[in-house]
Amino acid sequence: MTSTDILTLLQAELPGAVAAGVVAPDRLVEVCRFLRDDPRCRFDLLNDVCGVDYLEPDPKKLAKAGFEPHVEVVYQLSSFAHPGRRLTLKVVLPRGTQEALPEVPTVTGVWPAADWHERECYDLVGVRFAGHPDPRRILLNDDWVGHPLRKDYEFPLEYHGIRCR
Repeated sequence: MTSTDILTLLQAELPGAVAAGVVAPDRLVEVCRFLRDDPRCRFDLLNDVCGVDYLEPDPKKLAKAGFEPHVEVVYQLSSFAHPGRRLTLKVVLPRGTQEALPEVPTVTGVWPAADWHERECYDLVGVRFAGHPDPRRILLNDDWVGHPLRKDYEFPLEYHGIRCR
């Protein structure tokens, strides 16, 4: 089964949940459960969750960028039942602000391994995972301000008396 076959299957079984290869944020958990539980798919391993910030801070390059600023959460899945079968899911979110970060539902109820992956994505890219059982930072201190992998992040000059740059 190819990724095109899986996309066709998702569109048939869960109408409106996936469009142009992108999963609707409010249908993410439903899509993930289907991909894990349906015998035709059986994606029982979540390899990775990462966030990507699509922002072109240079106004001269922005016109050529070809996209509106947004954040993507990317899920890498594998199947033990169907060796060699892999799938990438994407969820596109507005960038939001430091006060109102982009948010997507947690998939820790589908794959417990998402726990640490989602915490890392929150910590570095600033995506909140609604319903996450432990939404604390995982790599940076609790009092760290901002999310270092966002394109508009400015590293502080110092942190607790330690020079940063």
